[in-house]
Amino acid sequence: YYMYGFRVPFESCSSVALIIGFLLTVANYSFFAALLAFFVTSSKLTKWKGDKKKQIDADYRAGGQRNWIQVFCNGGVPAELALLYMIENGPGEIAVDFSKHYTASWMCLSLLGALACSAGDTWASEVGTVVSKSPPRLITTWEEVPVGTNGAVTIVGFLSSILGGLCVGLAYFISQLICVSDLDISAPQWPLIVYGASAGFLGSVLDSYIGAVMQYSGYDENRHMVVNYYTDGVRHISGKPILDNNAVNLFSSILIALTLPGIAWGFWPRN
Repeated sequence: YYMYGFRVPFESCSSVALIIGFLLTVANYSFFAALLAFFVTSSKLTKWKGDKKKQIDADYRAGGQRNWIQVFCNGGVPAELALLYMIENGPGEIAVDFSKHYTASWMCLSLLGALACSAGDTWASEVGTVVSKSPPRLITTWEEVPVGTNGAVTIVGFLSSILGGLCVGLAYFISQLICVSDLDISAPQWPLIVYGASAGFLGSVLDSYIGAVMQYSGYDENRHMVVNYYTDGVRHISGKPILDNNAVNLFSSILIALTLPGIAWGFWPRN
């Protein structure tokens, strides 16, 4: 079964994906455009150079498969924000303009930030691990670590995270141009692209930091790859076994959704 570009087990997560897609579509077409941009591009990148990723990622699944927990951790925050948006503003598209729609604009940027955060982290992980020529470094100590270590970063990964967030922000911006009728009397919408790129980068940095501290990484001497569990023959690299990758993604998107709109409010142009 295919949903937003991901091949997922129908019985376990089709309902989750359908609910998320339905809520975002009913609430605001721009929400759905951003969601679609994230899922489609992330799916393509997940499957890109899959043979190489199998050699460095013990949890890699061929074909970009996702379970319902992964779908929820990436789409749960946007779905809740879409529901709150409909309660506050009703369904429909609006220009992001704090002087006219303060609360609704805040929710729009929270939702966009959460999706751009997830996109930035995914792009950084899927591109940086197979393209970067320089060894990754742990974000907390800047020491060189094996490819696949939680919290490891590269310049290529940082640039990819910006592009991932920018892609989501651009999709939101284009849908605004198509669907919003009063843009001529509203604040400029081009900052949505910059905001998406910023959320992608900052989300990737935050995700990497949390992963380096609260997610276990060890090097399996027998399999010659990084694993997320401890057993005989595994050498500890970084982190503690507190969170898994899904929880790290969820917490990162929540933090970006809560904090970044407040920062953007101070810089957002007024009409």
